[in-house]
Amino acid sequence: MRKLFKAFVRDERGVSAMEYAVLAGIVVVALAALGGTLSTGFADLFTGLFTKVSTAANGS
Repeated sequence: MRKLFKAFVRDERGVSAMEYAVLAGIVVVALAALGGTLSTGFADLFTGLFTKVSTAANGS
């Protein structure tokens, strides 16, 4: 029983999985924050582009 407990304490496979879970959580939070910022920027970009194309098409 003692040998089994020592082997359990030394086993680091669960620690690696936990590190990957924390890293994945950080990536998800970063992408969510970046997505909110980029969605507004892309909307403004396409609105400006549409306006310029419409103006050019109507002016010709």
